[in-house]
Amino acid sequence: MEVKITDNDRKFMKMACDLAAKNVDNGGGPFGAVIVKDGKVVATGVNTVTIDNDPTAHAEVNAVRNACRAAANFKLDGCDVYTSCEPCPMCLSALYWAGVRRIFYGNTQLDARAIDFDDNFIYEEIARPHLSRSIPCIHIDDDSAIVAFRKWEAKTDKTEY
Repeated sequence: MEVKITDNDRKFMKMACDLAAKNVDNGGGPFGAVIVKDGKVVATGVNTVTIDNDPTAHAEVNAVRNACRAAANFKLDGCDVYTSCEPCPMCLSALYWAGVRRIFYGNTQLDARAIDFDDNFIYEEIARPHLSRSIPCIHIDDDSAIVAFRKWEAKTDKTEY
């Protein structure tokens, strides 16, 4: 599939990259993200992992949180994301859950790996059997676990997501 990169795409990518560079100057990580809908910026985010002491505070996740608050909706249908680096597994998952339309990125996984941001181990861990992971995932078969799922399944006024 061929995608034509527009002047607007380049403008929003530069914005994400500029956010990332400024964030480094402000003590944050080297990542920035911009969420756009219909040619207008909905929200931005930068990596605040060390500033907020929050391992989930990646630029894309922060941008999604900001955009969803602004839209008063947990879905970002029709939105494009411009991020200074190819999203990590967590951020990619968050963008899929948010339902964005497209993701444009600057730096690649390999560029990130070259400065010691290497997420490849997570992809490898996901493929391992649960008990063989470096953090073992242990299933406890407990009747109380399914209660909330059964309640959700029977709920007639739920908001699907």
